[in-house]
Amino acid sequence: MPMDRFLIAPYKTGVETDERSWLLTEDAFTELQNAYVFRGRVRKRFGTKLMGVSQLISRLRASLAAGGAGIGITDVTGAAAGNVRTILGDATLPLAVGQMFSIGMAIYTVISNAAGAQPMLATQGSATFNITNGDFTITGGPALTTIFFYPGFPVMGLTQYESGAINNHPTYAFDTRYAYFFTPNVGWDRSDAAVWHGTDLNFFWATNWQGVAGAPVLFVSNFNATVPTPAATDDPIWYMVPANTWTAASGANAFYFLPNNGAIHTGPFVQTARIILPFKNRLLLLNTVENDNSGGAGVNTAYVNRVRYSFNGSPFARNAWYEPNQIDSSGGVVNNNNIAAGAGFIDASTEEQIISAEFIKDRLIVYFERSTWELVYNGNEILPFYWQKINTELGSQATFSTVPFDLAVLTVGNTGIHACTGTEVARIDNKIPDVIFEFETDNNATFRTVGIRDYVTELVYWTYVSVFEQQDPTVTQTYPDQILIYNYKNGTWAHNDDCFTMFGYLEQSSDTTWASSTPLIWQQANQTWIDDVLQANQRQIIAGNQEGWVLIIASGGTFSEAITRNAPSLQITQIKGSVVAVAPAFTSPTGILTLTIINHNLTMNPTWQPYDQDFILIENISAIADTATATYLNGRIYPVFSVVDANTITINTQNDLDSNGNPTGGLLAGTYSGGGTVARVSNIQLTTKRFNPYITQNQNVFIQKIDFGVQKTVSGEITVDYFPSSTEVSMIQGGVASGAIMGSSILETKPYSITFYPLEQYQELLWHTLYFDSYGEYLKFSLYFNPSQMINPNISLAGFELEGMTLYAQPVGRLQ
Repeated sequence: MPMDRFLIAPYKTGVETDERSWLLTEDAFTELQNAYVFRGRVRKRFGTKLMGVSQLISRLRASLAAGGAGIGITDVTGAAAGNVRTILGDATLPLAVGQMFSIGMAIYTVISNAAGAQPMLATQGSATFNITNGDFTITGGPALTTIFFYPGFPVMGLTQYESGAINNHPTYAFDTRYAYFFTPNVGWDRSDAAVWHGTDLNFFWATNWQGVAGAPVLFVSNFNATVPTPAATDDPIWYMVPANTWTAASGANAFYFLPNNGAIHTGPFVQTARIILPFKNRLLLLNTVENDNSGGAGVNTAYVNRVRYSFNGSPFARNAWYEPNQIDSSGGVVNNNNIAAGAGFIDASTEEQIISAEFIKDRLIVYFERSTWELVYNGNEILPFYWQKINTELGSQATFSTVPFDLAVLTVGNTGIHACTGTEVARIDNKIPDVIFEFETDNNATFRTVGIRDYVTELVYWTYVSVFEQQDPTVTQTYPDQILIYNYKNGTWAHNDDCFTMFGYLEQSSDTTWASSTPLIWQQANQTWIDDVLQANQRQIIAGNQEGWVLIIASGGTFSEAITRNAPSLQITQIKGSVVAVAPAFTSPTGILTLTIINHNLTMNPTWQPYDQDFILIENISAIADTATATYLNGRIYPVFSVVDANTITINTQNDLDSNGNPTGGLLAGTYSGGGTVARVSNIQLTTKRFNPYITQNQNVFIQKIDFGVQKTVSGEITVDYFPSSTEVSMIQGGVASGAIMGSSILETKPYSITFYPLEQYQELLWHTLYFDSYGEYLKFSLYFNPSQMINPNISLAGFELEGMTLYAQPVGRLQ
């Protein structure tokens, strides 16, 4: 009996979970992890790359040479000594294991929290660090070279300063402590001496204002203030003008809105605000903390539903924030600089907090916790604004989840992903209605949701903490572990596994070359020598993580342009074996290695499916070797063997092979000197709907084979598993257990033998066939990398793109 053929292409639905699997459209998926629908095909997730040729360029760091003449620079012998707190002008700088120094390409890592001067790991020379007071010494490093310090704090803000040449605006980053600026081909460095005191929940809101004498001003706030009693660690609003010159809006520079008995700079002032925005030539502060300046430190009061606005003009004028009918004495002289001129405030008629805000054209949409409002400008200079409610039940739960479009604003609420058009608010995530309830809400995790728009691939990314992140109740992880992907052109959804704390944009880029593509290798690249992968000054998305790394999102508009591996973005602070001599030397007869990776955010659960386990790629280790075989760990991929705690994992090297392909037997010994990095290796998970094109005939389905249309890769392949009827019984695992011959189930995305298929070497699209010979009430299929494929870099780091499937099927028997 001839087979019926069913072509499934193009793909337009993406992941859909609002109906039972067998009722979905033929091109729908019940899982799309680390892959997404793009212009009719399914592509592997975006990759990431460093911001330069070295990991050091992509990490937030502070030059110690700025502390004074000769401070923070090695002498002619490569020696240096100092105190990092003193040089940075930060007497309370938190010091911890995992922090790092660099001199040129030499790396020095803090590995001990014991009192006194303790040895650091050193890739050149030697060094000590006193974690109690911040003293450091370095001997035998690169001579006459600047020393950089790496705090290792999470990235809490990324923004652009709207100054300079077109499409070349400088990018600034913030961690919990400092501001940093980026210089192409040089890297990050601390911007001025400003110090903040927030936690890893105090994200930075930033906005540009065309300010004094035409020079742009960058305002930032981390919304860090205690109520009602102010603390020494409270942070004011800061502003920058000109570049790298920061001023705190405190003291004489504070935003005073009531003179005290006519005296200037003595009345109540704004301590901080969650949101700062320019609107109608006024500066707006939304959700404010205001200090009454009543003596001593005063009393802080939170006005969670308030917008306070300046007058029409510069927010730095003395009377810029004076409320109506206010006037200061100014030595008894009355002039235009001391009389209230249109500033004020207005509170919304709700006790909900203002969470986020964004513009639709020239309209300001303000999100509260469970409602959406518009701050309407009415043109009356005496009372210029009023509140207007748009929706009474849909709001936002994360300040930085709001993403602007021309005709709508998207945000993440507590009941769904919402789009506000200015007249109505509605959910857009109806295909995946339950995903919003997988967002973690404990420990203020909702504040960690951050969104951004990718114009190249027409996607929106939201990073969030998943409730499934915490698989082991003994281990507490804090940071996001998932990215929700929304294709706003076709309305499809997908997920990536990633840990990013903040998104932003970068314009200060150079042309991509093979040298700048490190550590990408030829087998992992989709592009050719003449591909237009990236030109200078293109606007790119950057993402910061929990260790202070900033990476470029390399999505790519075409298959050849995409980078499909994750960049190294976690530091290996220490490596130990099961037998430890004098650190950092060790021996591990069992092959089990313990890796210290601060805030790694990795998970492991032996009950997961093969595609659920976390894998890591080890790179950049300077000196650690298997003494029996001289085999380095660099370039190897390992599954996470166990999670010890939030800063420690283990891997199993028992099955490593030496240079001759022979097992090492797990005997691993060596000396780790630092510099090692980890890159997460993402596993694709594509799970189709349950197919039965004969369901209306009340018959089972037999699927003989499927032709898969895939983009050609150099050496790629993927496993195709299948499940009969409505079971979760894997036919691959069942075949292995029973000894049945089920075929390889390996879909090759590389060309077949040139001897038998000579033209495949020159094709872009390959049609490769797999045989299943299986039947049931339904059949569903799952594509993923199996464990042996995951540990092969030429497979797991390669690209993947599915353009279509042709099912060869026929009806068999009646449904039971």
